[in-house]
Amino acid sequence: MVSSLGTNVFKMLRRPQFMGTTFIKRYISSAPTTLKDTNYITKHFEEISIPVPWGHLKGKWFGTKNVRPILGLHGWQDNAGTYDTLAPLLPNHLGFLSIDLPGHGHSSWLPMGISYHSIDYVSLLLRVMDYFQWDKISMICHSMSSINGFIFSALFPEKVDMMVGLDGLKPLARTSERIVDNYKSCMNSIILQENRINSSEPPSYDWDELVERLYNGSNKSVERETCKFLLERAVRPSKNNPQKYYFARDSRLKTTYFYSFGEEVPLRLARNINCPYMFIKASQSPYFEPRQHFENTLEIMKQNPHFEFYEVEGSHHVHLNNPNKIAPMINSFIHKWRSS
Repeated sequence: MVSSLGTNVFKMLRRPQFMGTTFIKRYISSAPTTLKDTNYITKHFEEISIPVPWGHLKGKWFGTKNVRPILGLHGWQDNAGTYDTLAPLLPNHLGFLSIDLPGHGHSSWLPMGISYHSIDYVSLLLRVMDYFQWDKISMICHSMSSINGFIFSALFPEKVDMMVGLDGLKPLARTSERIVDNYKSCMNSIILQENRINSSEPPSYDWDELVERLYNGSNKSVERETCKFLLERAVRPSKNNPQKYYFARDSRLKTTYFYSFGEEVPLRLARNINCPYMFIKASQSPYFEPRQHFENTLEIMKQNPHFEFYEVEGSHHVHLNNPNKIAPMINSFIHKWRSS
């Protein structure tokens, strides 16, 4: 079924007076999906910008600025909107800062010729801490960022006073053959991606097409009703087709150099983690590696007296689709370790 209001959006956006980017972002944020209306709590936030050597990081600051916030970090090719439904359910005594990682959302891309590497997202946390002059960091991290939070907590456990990982426990264990093939594939693809970026605007779509592409592109992990929270920061108006939008994240993210570890490195990292740490596994999400590798790391994590593990029913994006399923356990953890 085609959304009539969605159609009217694009008719209105054809008018010259409505072609400003600010208006478009605001309208998209409230645009309906093609299915039933949904009831999600919303909360006021302030857009923030953090300077970095290659440009800026953008983010959404929810709640108080009087104390150090919890930092929210999203998954691969998502953006800060991933926490729009969870943030309003978190305790009010702390703020929540959800940032767009480089190349995602509204944040700057890395310069052409520079590739994306997983470990750089870890060192990025030190930049954020330095900018705000934090001596400690509290994190809620999803997927790729949950893996990066795991590594940061292992390298700098003294800097972490609370870490919540959502459906991404550790770097995936890879065989030597897989590591070699992955490097070759990335190197073959990176020049191709750069040439495409320099040659033309990406394909553009109307609202219902955007929803379907995100829904199917996430393996139906992001429900249609919640796609709008990610799309708000993921798309830009097309110059070639003003009534349509294109996905504006850096396409070079598809060739990110992810961690290349066998099983021993994640196990060694897990032994370093002694900070308060919660991990939540989504029941419908795959492991992306032999399950025994996950279980072996989990057993080491359980030796940390401050570690908590939960499994909840839902997809890889359960935190976005069904935030009420995880908010109570996260809030209990926050009150335990960040009461002020």
